[in-house]
Amino acid sequence: MRKTRRRAAAARSSRHTQLRHEAEEFLRLHHREEPASGGPAALAARIAAVNAEIDATGTYRHTAAELAHGARVAWRNSNRCIGRLYWRSLRVRDRRDVRDADTMAAEAGAHLREATNGGRIRPVITIFAPDAPGLPGPRIWNEQLVRYAGYADRYGSGVTGDPRNAGLTAYAQRLGWPGGPGSPFDVLPLVIQGSDDKPRWFALPDDAVLEVALRHPDDDWHAALGLRWHAVPAISNMCLEVGGVCYPAAPFNGWYMGTEIGARNLADTDRYHLLPVVAERLGLDTSTDRTLWKDRALVELNRAVLHSFDRAGVTLADHHTEARRFLTHIDREHDRGRRVGADWSWIVPPISGSATPVFHRTYDTTESKPAFVHHREALARARGEEEGMV
Repeated sequence: MRKTRRRAAAARSSRHTQLRHEAEEFLRLHHREEPASGGPAALAARIAAVNAEIDATGTYRHTAAELAHGARVAWRNSNRCIGRLYWRSLRVRDRRDVRDADTMAAEAGAHLREATNGGRIRPVITIFAPDAPGLPGPRIWNEQLVRYAGYADRYGSGVTGDPRNAGLTAYAQRLGWPGGPGSPFDVLPLVIQGSDDKPRWFALPDDAVLEVALRHPDDDWHAALGLRWHAVPAISNMCLEVGGVCYPAAPFNGWYMGTEIGARNLADTDRYHLLPVVAERLGLDTSTDRTLWKDRALVELNRAVLHSFDRAGVTLADHHTEARRFLTHIDREHDRGRRVGADWSWIVPPISGSATPVFHRTYDTTESKPAFVHHREALARARGEEEGMV
């Protein structure tokens, strides 16, 4: 028994030491980059106060200014994001006192309304309660606040909707969700787990979800496909880690780049797999890949996405413009003495990669903190797997 207590005390001491280290590293970053946070004396006092709080409680609470800066820098540090030029514009909704699922569901709707902004999409993050010793923070199971259901048929031979979300769709139905009309674009409910609760489902209010009907600029047949996509890509299952504190429910969004929708969500063979459909409508020869029918269909599908968002007045970046802006971001950060990490496989667009300037260079892949992090159990929850529960 004595040995067990000693081991537990040693483990607790080790966790506290690591947390103090990460907290101090972040506090120094915050004071270095935000002059309004005070000089050396203010920094020393803040570090001492945080260390005392960690020793007493096993964690600490960020100030509002620290939290906002941490969230923005986490976006700045996101190696897979090409849109980081705008990192300082992130609106931070501090909801750290919220742990219950009902309030979180209401706040998710409010987040989407603020981010949608009538089509002029704004970068927004809503930060719910963090993990604390003996009290886990709440979780949002969905990969994004808005996703489309994937209904697997009873024989397992096909999916109506988005196959990526088939697991979570089935899980939501087991929780009692009756399902939508059964179209390929039924908005999934949110599956939210409060700090001391089991997962529950919540339908998103209609006025919180803006969708864009997709039409081709030249071809009338495109309207007959009934395609659409939602306007706000709000990631909701990544943990915001700031100074050693984990905020497991911190949905955040920028705005879409057209290729995310037209070249991935709608075109990938394990998603909506629309290239054969588009090629058939265009009358392309699909007998061999050498006709480049996939390439031609891919371009026309992406043209439809860009045209439709423009016609609807909804913010959407194109990959050529965003690639140039990313290089502007790199130049600005280098001028400030900061390195920019990037994952080439994510930064280079999924179509016409070599026609963009981000293709012709290499990147430092080192991850920096603060950060948005994918935890294994969060990925399992997004697949509707109960072993991913807290």
